[in-house]
Amino acid sequence: MKPLELSIIIPSYREEENLRLLLPRLKEVLFETQIDYEILIVDTQQPLDNSFQVCQEEQVRYVARETNNDYADAVRTGISKAIGKYILFMDGDGSHTPEYIPKILEQRKDFDVVAASRYVAGGDTENSFYLILMSRIVNIAYSLVLGLKCKDVSNSFKLYRAEQLKQLKLKCRNFDIIEEILFKLNRQFRIKIKEIPFTFKKRMFGDSKRNLFVFMITYLFTLFRLRFNR
Repeated sequence: MKPLELSIIIPSYREEENLRLLLPRLKEVLFETQIDYEILIVDTQQPLDNSFQVCQEEQVRYVARETNNDYADAVRTGISKAIGKYILFMDGDGSHTPEYIPKILEQRKDFDVVAASRYVAGGDTENSFYLILMSRIVNIAYSLVLGLKCKDVSNSFKLYRAEQLKQLKLKCRNFDIIEEILFKLNRQFRIKIKEIPFTFKKRMFGDSKRNLFVFMITYLFTLFRLRFNR
């Protein structure tokens, strides 16, 4: 395939209703940027809804996760399949607004990672107090323990340089792969990170795929593994 400027990777797990609304908005925003792009929907190994048909209708790439159905498998699959010079991850539930993408792209040539951030001045989130508290604890712990100059480590809405991302050996299985990416990029390339204020929205349809107990246990385990595993 011909190399492109941008690959947008959207891990998907029963997000048919959200994709029907999200993809037309996303394509409209990307058309205005006038850059060459591709959109990859990384679905489950076996379809659980009609996401494939939605992708056909919207003429975007549909790929199945390799290895397993974990979130991290979707991330690794997307990275391996992407052909863009830059890779942007975003959620498929509407919490990451496409209209924000041009602000991220403006910074792509000056920084290695451009992060949409809930926790810098001007950023916000529509989550509940309990979820915000948990997220704050995770982000403070990861940024301090792992030496990351980033206040919103866990938000997946980030832009990367593909040439750096494709060199990483990623081992996490769940949502903690987002922190693993940032840590390993910084360890290997001493990256420059730019955080831009962003408002995290509630999902449009369906339920969250995060199990809070699993979330906390895996994040704690990953924090220690990354910190002490040389």
